[in-house]
Amino acid sequence: MASGIFAVLDDIAMLMDDVALASKIATKKTAGILGDDLAVNAEKATGFVSSRELPVLWAITKGSFINKLIIVPLVFILNVIYSPIITVALIAGGFYLAYEGVEKILHWIFHRGEQTHPIEVEHSEDSEEVEKAKIKSAVSTDFILSIEIVIIALGTVLDRSLTTQILTVSIVSFIATVGVYGFVALIVRMDDNGYKMIASSKNKGLAANFGQILVNLLPIVIRGLSIIGTIALILVAGGIFAHNIEFLHHLLPQVPSIIKEVAYGIVAGLIAVGVVTVVKKIIFSSFRKSES
Repeated sequence: MASGIFAVLDDIAMLMDDVALASKIATKKTAGILGDDLAVNAEKATGFVSSRELPVLWAITKGSFINKLIIVPLVFILNVIYSPIITVALIAGGFYLAYEGVEKILHWIFHRGEQTHPIEVEHSEDSEEVEKAKIKSAVSTDFILSIEIVIIALGTVLDRSLTTQILTVSIVSFIATVGVYGFVALIVRMDDNGYKMIASSKNKGLAANFGQILVNLLPIVIRGLSIIGTIALILVAGGIFAHNIEFLHHLLPQVPSIIKEVAYGIVAGLIAVGVVTVVKKIIFSSFRKSES
């Protein structure tokens, strides 16, 4: 009896070692996507009244956890039933990411003089609607990025047992959410921590100087992350197309892959923006005709 228990414990220990090693490899493979996820979501989690930053971030984090709870079992089921559908889902997600990235660039080109989301606004019904819309957009983007994270993680352990696959993908998904949004929380509270340091040191000494640096650095960090996040959307989208569409994967082999991925992302984004614009005009035109 005792020997049987020790054998089970030994099997569990071996499984945990296997999962730990597989999780380490999978995390390294998904590091690029996690960096893009951080850049994209840090930009989306800002632009609110200071008192609303953490509640908004928590809402996005909960949405990310729900995304993972949906995606992880769904990917395993689809991989068993009909694995090519995962590629179709990835490509559809790529068009969504490309649309978001190119739409931001076009908005900056044609409407850069306009102020869209001031950092400090009163908490009113209008700002609540903006808040909800931004949370929804962040969770939607997270959903697409989460699909790629889960699929890449699964791809590193396809030769392992089903138990190892499930545990590894689940661990990587958890790390992805906690790590990304924990770091985003540190970024969005940078200025508040700086003000606290200034106040506690009575505006004197090294602590006060460091606090002032944090306060001055936040707008620069947010602006930088906004730019990086937009580029990341296009790059991730382009990477999805390059790795999942055979023709594009082998097209122009002499051109560096990063240039091709940017080009694919921009072209796909322009197509998506054009389609969405036409559809919106058709719907708006139909709505006006029905009113008249």
